[in-house]
Amino acid sequence: MRVAVIGAGTGGLTIAAGLGGEGHEVVVYERRVEPGAVGAGLTLFGNAFGALDAIGLGDIVREVSSDAIARMRAGQRTPSGDWLVSMPSAMVPTLRSLHRAELHRALVGALPAGSLQLGQGATVAADGQPVVRVDGAEEGFDLVIAADGLRSDARALLGLDRGVRYAGYTAWRGVTVSGVNVHGEAGETWGRGRIFGIVPLPDERVYWFATESTAAGQHADDERETVRERFGNWHPPILACIDATTATAVLRHDIYDLARIPATFVKGRTVLLGDAAHGMTPNLGQGAGQAIEDAATLTLLLRSGELDAALSRYDELRRKRTRVIWRQSRLMGKAAQASHPIGAGIRDALLRATPSAFMGRATQSIQRWTEP
Repeated sequence: MRVAVIGAGTGGLTIAAGLGGEGHEVVVYERRVEPGAVGAGLTLFGNAFGALDAIGLGDIVREVSSDAIARMRAGQRTPSGDWLVSMPSAMVPTLRSLHRAELHRALVGALPAGSLQLGQGATVAADGQPVVRVDGAEEGFDLVIAADGLRSDARALLGLDRGVRYAGYTAWRGVTVSGVNVHGEAGETWGRGRIFGIVPLPDERVYWFATESTAAGQHADDERETVRERFGNWHPPILACIDATTATAVLRHDIYDLARIPATFVKGRTVLLGDAAHGMTPNLGQGAGQAIEDAATLTLLLRSGELDAALSRYDELRRKRTRVIWRQSRLMGKAAQASHPIGAGIRDALLRATPSAFMGRATQSIQRWTEP
């Protein structure tokens, strides 16, 4: 088939590389001249690697990632450093961390030569026909895949948009310019309405993130200093991570997710994928993983040669799977960002009372992806 992919994020590149590896002719349209895959890291769980392995991309991502975090003590702590709950490392043996820029480079390297068209905005047909409009001209395909993010123009044009919702908190992200000793510990620290997370990267640098429950649209001239003011007196090595990050490299974004999941991910021969279909909060660390699952599921289903049947099955499988995780991630965000002393106190008490093995099993249940 001839396939158009709109968007060169994780989901768009994964489906393009997967279909390209199957022999399909793929064109990826990315409106930015330089896709924004810089400035932060991410973690991928076993479900993401199971999906990548199913379409022959697992090893190239392992090469640019590290499993060091899977051998560390991880879980949730208090600002003083006391552990609320920690995860047995055996429960997440496949967890790996990497820089988003490295993931982007690895996936771009797996694309068929010449398939990535940068600086090219493409628009879908409102009726779902496999046609895209680029620079005022229409081009026909057998299938169009819209992976154009949370604020997807394609989702709106197709009449599938049900709005986005401010999650109630803002987030800062940074990557240290040098190694920071995390003492074999990673994970998140939960305060009242605030979180700080530490993720070691393959080159000994540290990806960190911080959140605060606040009104949307607030920004400062020096975001690193803002983070220092909010979290500088929390347990080590939080301040060391902040100080080891270039001030101009600290990113800040208000967190949004889809207000509701679309009633369908498919209209005609046009398909929604990744955040365009199920944009969720980052609280379960599954945004990229679910986009990868989407891509692998669609790639494998299309092997049947029955396009309409494959799209129908994709819609059924992926809406069922992602709706659950989208909802769980939202609920986790509400608990993690609890700011009232009573609510935060109850949350912490429940975490302390929860067996770590139970937490491990709950995490494993999210990581179960089955090939279609």
